[in-house]
Amino acid sequence: MESRLCGIVNDDREGFLRPLLDLIAIDTQVLGHGVEGGRERAGQEYLESLLRSLGAEVIRQPLDESLIDEGRRLWGEGNRGHNYEGRWNVIGRFGGLGGPSLLFDGHVDTMPPGDRADWTFDPHEPRVADGRIYGLGANDMKGGLMAAVMALRLLRKAGLELPGDVTILSVVDEEGGGNGTLAAMVGGVKADAAVVCEPTSLAVTRAHMGFLFFRVDVFGRALHSGSKWLGVSAIEKAILLIEALHDLEHRWLMEHRHLLLPPPTLNVGVIEGGTAGSTVPDHCAFKLCLHYLPSMDRDDVVRQVEETLALRSQGDPWLRENPPRVFIYQEGRPFEMEEAHPFVEVVRESVEAATGRKAVVDGSPAGNDARLLRNIGKMPAVIVGPGPLANCHMPDEWLPLEDYLESIVAYAMLILKWGGRQQ
Repeated sequence: MESRLCGIVNDDREGFLRPLLDLIAIDTQVLGHGVEGGRERAGQEYLESLLRSLGAEVIRQPLDESLIDEGRRLWGEGNRGHNYEGRWNVIGRFGGLGGPSLLFDGHVDTMPPGDRADWTFDPHEPRVADGRIYGLGANDMKGGLMAAVMALRLLRKAGLELPGDVTILSVVDEEGGGNGTLAAMVGGVKADAAVVCEPTSLAVTRAHMGFLFFRVDVFGRALHSGSKWLGVSAIEKAILLIEALHDLEHRWLMEHRHLLLPPPTLNVGVIEGGTAGSTVPDHCAFKLCLHYLPSMDRDDVVRQVEETLALRSQGDPWLRENPPRVFIYQEGRPFEMEEAHPFVEVVRESVEAATGRKAVVDGSPAGNDARLLRNIGKMPAVIVGPGPLANCHMPDEWLPLEDYLESIVAYAMLILKWGGRQQ
């Protein structure tokens, strides 16, 4: 069967490639990590039309704050305060013959392209060269999302009926922390198993890290730097706190291990403070992203961060009386799927059938929506899709063409193999 499906794809490469290029050409970037909204509308409208042309029942799911509040109340997931004007999830449902159902989850939003000067071509003018598909979102993750849609086209061209129902879930606001898939889970979107089509180079990924974004505001006393000893530098106090957090990270490196994932990490990625070299700064803010393992309790991780900052503050006379202000502005829980589950084995078999190579089973340091499908939707779930994780969020983003074509066949084989199982 796999050779027949591969033959159909190879004989009609343009027909399977063109919809992806069309989607890459549409600007669907998220703005301010979703707080300022996003431009997903035109991309979702394109997918709606495409799904209907393949015979799907298409439903729009609007997002609103009540769904996010419900996610936070019941599961501790969700990022409040995002703008949802002109943004909605697309749910495309294909009816099958009653076998186990399958859901493919992908996000249509991309990160902004950044400085245009860093790109050698227009991010929204996709091109194919030297076996690569170039363009913003090609790898993260319009390639995976479109491959799932094209798997339905492939089975249709092959004249094969679906053994079980298949749902394509195209979500918005993933780059804002996953509110799109969260809303779908709160809204009851469900299947017997689920695939997140994020780039894994077609490795079957069954675990990912949890993540927490903190902002820490540190306060000082401003005056002319000529009398620096009479003021208090908020930047220097912030450095004391950052050093304490690095000590916490080093301790975690020794204490925590996982078979598929790296140790927990803590990265200070933004620091802002001061107004002039001649002025002692009275305010400094830094932001950090913390990744932690599925074996670590989220609340305990937060407690350790807060206690580390409080303890270091107690050792400094100024910080003791003027403690930093700490808050979390984005987060997502970790994900892990047991390797012995039958769905993991079926996915592995499908990838191997499509590629002719032994499938890798691994974990991912980057968080994604698999946690929501598994932890909230209670579905067996894995992450598998075309392209390497390293190509995400970079200028001149590209996706290997063969990865994309192989993933179409792999997803089609998965639909047949999973849907054909006895319930």
